[in-house]
Amino acid sequence: MITRALWTLGAVLAAVFLITLAVANRHGVQLVLDPFTPEAPVISAMLPFYVYLFAMLILGVFLGGLATWVNQGKWRRLVRIRTHESLRWKGEAERLTRERDAGVAASNERRKQLTVIGR
Repeated sequence: MITRALWTLGAVLAAVFLITLAVANRHGVQLVLDPFTPEAPVISAMLPFYVYLFAMLILGVFLGGLATWVNQGKWRRLVRIRTHESLRWKGEAERLTRERDAGVAASNERRKQLTVIGR
């Protein structure tokens, strides 16, 4: 319950901060992607400044998640290998249990036959 309240409080504070940032930076900014002729650019965009800020925030979160996912690749591979090994050992244990149970059942059957013959 406390965790949810703290999470909600943090989300509200973040929303207030982002809304304030958007209102303070609502003037238009031209992004020029033509370094050779900045006076008459071929590729440019005129957007409010907060759009660029939010786009960079989203891009940063995406790239950070991608970098984390790539760096954890060795651990995912290790989990895959260990899972395969554990399934193999589990199958081996089940096979040995079946063989043991079959051997015990055959041994009990022989004892019963010897007991009947011995009477």
